[in-house]
Amino acid sequence: MSDDSTSRVRDAAAARGLEVELVERPAASSLSEAAALLGLTPADIVKTLVVKRADDTYLFALVPGDRAISWPKLRAVVGVNRLQLPDAERALAATGYARGTIVPLGSTTEWPVYADESIRGRRIAMGAGAHGYSLFVDADALIAAYDATVADITVEAPAS
Repeated sequence: MSDDSTSRVRDAAAARGLEVELVERPAASSLSEAAALLGLTPADIVKTLVVKRADDTYLFALVPGDRAISWPKLRAVVGVNRLQLPDAERALAATGYARGTIVPLGSTTEWPVYADESIRGRRIAMGAGAHGYSLFVDADALIAAYDATVADITVEAPAS
């Protein structure tokens, strides 16, 4: 992990009073592979998806690894009729993180956070700002630290 990414994630966590654990792991080519390397189930890894609104602002959606965004549910919660996933270049520009490493902590812009209700009450793993690392955090503490909107925003992921 670059010192810059480490510092951004750790500094953002400290500024919000969040206790986090950064763990180095072999690089993984998929979320299920990352889960296996960490001895977790895919549901224990929460994907941070950056989502673009029609007005070119963004939000973060925290989605368990075994689930997918339900676009109708997320649009209803956000109160808009159009949302989309940006391409990798726009996601990097919006957050300062490459796809697969995105996390709200240390994002170059503080976008609103929307968390799927199923992550409450759990210790979760998520991206840590760089490939080959995972961040562990208490989901409820993360939700409180970011004043996240918690709602049912997902559906079961299609079998791959």
